[in-house]
Amino acid sequence: MMETNRRRFLQAGAALASGVFTKQSQAQPAANRRYNIVYVHSHDSGRYLRPYGHNVPTPNLARLAKQGTLFRNMHAAAPTCSPSRAALLTGQSPHQAGMLGLAHLGWTLHDYNQHIVHTLRDHGYVTALAGIQHVAADPKVIGYDEILPHATTSAKDVAPAAVKFIRSKPDKPFFLDVGFFETHREFPEPVDNPDYILPPAPLPDVPQTRRDMAGFHASARVMDKGVGEVLDALDTSGLAENTLVISTTDHGIAFPNMKCNLRDTGTGISLIMRGPGVFSKPQVSDALLSNIDVFPTLCDYLGIEHPKWLTGKSFLPVVEGASNEINEAVFSEVTYHAAYEPKRSVRTARWKYIRHFDDRNTVVLPNCDDGYSKTYWMEKGWKSLSSVTHEELFDLVFDPNEQNNLVSNTEPQVQTALADLRNMLDNWMKETNDPLLKGPVSLVAGGHVVPQDADSPKGLGKYVPKVLR
Repeated sequence: MMETNRRRFLQAGAALASGVFTKQSQAQPAANRRYNIVYVHSHDSGRYLRPYGHNVPTPNLARLAKQGTLFRNMHAAAPTCSPSRAALLTGQSPHQAGMLGLAHLGWTLHDYNQHIVHTLRDHGYVTALAGIQHVAADPKVIGYDEILPHATTSAKDVAPAAVKFIRSKPDKPFFLDVGFFETHREFPEPVDNPDYILPPAPLPDVPQTRRDMAGFHASARVMDKGVGEVLDALDTSGLAENTLVISTTDHGIAFPNMKCNLRDTGTGISLIMRGPGVFSKPQVSDALLSNIDVFPTLCDYLGIEHPKWLTGKSFLPVVEGASNEINEAVFSEVTYHAAYEPKRSVRTARWKYIRHFDDRNTVVLPNCDDGYSKTYWMEKGWKSLSSVTHEELFDLVFDPNEQNNLVSNTEPQVQTALADLRNMLDNWMKETNDPLLKGPVSLVAGGHVVPQDADSPKGLGKYVPKVLR
């Protein structure tokens, strides 16, 4: 069945539908279809959204989830902004793509022709950007056909720009990239009473963390309203039934031990896909996936040949019901964020293995965004009490919050898992030519970081360590 479906999608060919891409006749051959794609993404949202069971005010995302496929076990190839987005948009690990740090701090893709917009353009798409993209300091170098104007990168300004584009009804299939600043810090003033909000685990339930999460809720409201405006525009323009909507985020929320961390609280991300064909019915997938798998999935969905650089796997068989899993394991990485912090991870259905590639034994504090929760932990001694070990192993069945490091556990089952995951990580690093195999990764020319021993990312861009120049 899987092979038959694959042939059917690959035989879709390159024939393009003519005219405005609104609802198409059910009798029209699949080979004549090119679905519009709206890729709408938020900043630092993880899975702290209503469709994932959290009491966060995102009704429009909940509406979208009830109309398409909700992926509950999707992971970012990096728990940091630019590397994660680069992985999704190029279909390969961040270090393969060249994005070892943040784009606004000097990092770039090795080849912007590997960005998905170029593959789609080769198959008749017009491409447009509204809002944040975060894989280039200057979005013009990426290659969008249109960069839509907007006053700020808040959803309040980006969504209307995207709506205007949708209502123009382009005469070609389109890829519309819609990036919202929300839910990145700084958060707006809370709308909800913090006394009745639960902070994210494993943070303690105290007034400071509740106040912090109330700010996240307020930011999520703004983001979700923007999502709703985009969805409504597709409906009123008659484009919804011929448009694939992809809703996702880059990594976990900007709280301690989440964003920029290789635990699931950092790598776990939302993904909702709604559109014609296999994405037109409500369903939930628990398959273990990486966001490098999105690009090849789109290729199969549209009937486009896979570009040679893709290393992700299409999860279309999972959506079709032909397979329960496509990945034995998924990998994630951090090299640079606000500061240098080289580490890699491999995750299977049951186990998580993390390896650190420097000799630090304390947390890199500037890689945690400032906020009420961080301040609370700092006041309680986080800087002196934190401990980082070279290797970490977690049993995700009995320890889903990844708090009990089992590396020293002598149980045969644990030691077998540890050996297997060590080998998986080593092999993956070799296969993908990970630069860490050659030692510390030098800072890109013209790049910026802050000292690892700093308390905050503030002052970013003012410090370049001599050993990394």
